[in-house]
Amino acid sequence: MRAPGFWRDDRAAARLLSPLGALYGVVARTRLTRTAPRANLPAIAVGGLTAGGDGKTPLAIALAQRLHAAGERPAFLTRGYGGKRSEASPFAVDLNRHNADDVGDEALLLARVAPTIVGVDRIAGAALAQRLGASVVILDDGFHSRRLAPDLTLVAIDSDYGAGNGRCLPAGPLRAPLDAQLAAADILVVIGDGARGRDIASCANKPFVAAHLAADPDAVEAIRGIRVVAFAGIARPEKFFDLLKKCGAQVVARLSFDDHRRFAERDYATLSRLRQAHHARLVTTEKDAARMGDRLATLGADALPVTLAFDDAAVLDAALRGLLEPGDNARRRDVNPAS
Repeated sequence: MRAPGFWRDDRAAARLLSPLGALYGVVARTRLTRTAPRANLPAIAVGGLTAGGDGKTPLAIALAQRLHAAGERPAFLTRGYGGKRSEASPFAVDLNRHNADDVGDEALLLARVAPTIVGVDRIAGAALAQRLGASVVILDDGFHSRRLAPDLTLVAIDSDYGAGNGRCLPAGPLRAPLDAQLAAADILVVIGDGARGRDIASCANKPFVAAHLAADPDAVEAIRGIRVVAFAGIARPEKFFDLLKKCGAQVVARLSFDDHRRFAERDYATLSRLRQAHHARLVTTEKDAARMGDRLATLGADALPVTLAFDDAAVLDAALRGLLEPGDNARRRDVNPAS
């Protein structure tokens, strides 16, 4: 689904749904504080405050790249949201065999960067990651599930969206009450220059890192001044449309789909008609391109790659050093994932 407008502002629909949101919040708060087993490998959880669009996936990828640069061997553990095989025993994503229908779009993006294990059983997933040679695991979206206790938790906050209307699902976008999420986080990563997210971080009494999303320079040059039909099936597609405009593209039409949309033939036909009608280039997100597979090229569409850049990563680097220093393993001995 797409994030409804009342999730950003506290309208009548949000107030009508507030009892359900309060009930959801009670359950989610309990889940955040429950005891979970630990893996033998250091485990870093990456999450977002809301149901989608915070920048969690770019953060996870940037973290893995930073760990690579430090000489570590990271592996991702993910449920593989949207994939048909996510309920199976944990398995490693093979980019030559698996597609978005198998493992979901996010798992495909993660697997381009580091070994990626799909499965609900996080302990078994950590065991497989260790057998594959990983020295640290990144729990993609493992913040709220608490199936495996993290040693370090990073929470992404969209600076423009913040906590939306401040209510829990379905009355608002929050996956748990804001105070509970901030209490469970070790480091907040505020993405963008907006005031909402920065205000949350400054009041949270937690270390925070400022970051921003940057489009690939070559891709930017390729679309600068070009007429573009933009389409996206993500939680907050307007973020992508705004980014295209910042890149200098002439966005002559835009089409929003539900998050994680599995495109149908009628969708491709609509996009093709729009491209021809506007004499424009089709441009979409990397997540959408992952779900499209070979149809991306057939349609003549392009993806706009983006990366997350940290404005000052000193706080994050210090936390990673503290977690990964030799001899700091006593707190990770509750469960041996190799057994």
